Amino acid sequence: MRDSKLPYATAVLVLGISSIALCCCYGVPGILTGIIALFLYRRDKRIYQKDKEKYNNFDSLKTGRTLSIIGMSMSSLYLLYLLFAYSMVGEAGLSNPSLLLKKIEKTYKKNNS
Repeated sequence: MRDSKLPYATAVLVLGISSIALCCCYGVPGILTGIIALFLYRRDKRIYQKDKEKYNNFDSLKTGRTLSIIGMSMSSLYLLYLLFAYSMVGEAGLSNPSLLLKKIEKTYKKNNS
């Protein structure tokens, strides 16, 4: 009798997808949606473990979990990249592409000398 759906499976799937989509928005929204998705996954998994025969959408729940982990990883890497770039070239370098290019060339020449 597999006719019921887990209550948050669709939400976990949508949040997992949005975690990947939001990874380029400075990383923070992707991390937040990933954390929320993992929290909801844990709640639904407890429900599923009590009566496995009752629910039919556990696969979409697992897919949403996987997507949220991927999205959180990508968001974390992007956030680390931004922090690194900010520490290397500063705010002015990130907002002005020509200044950024000059700083990169200066650093490159300094390292190759």
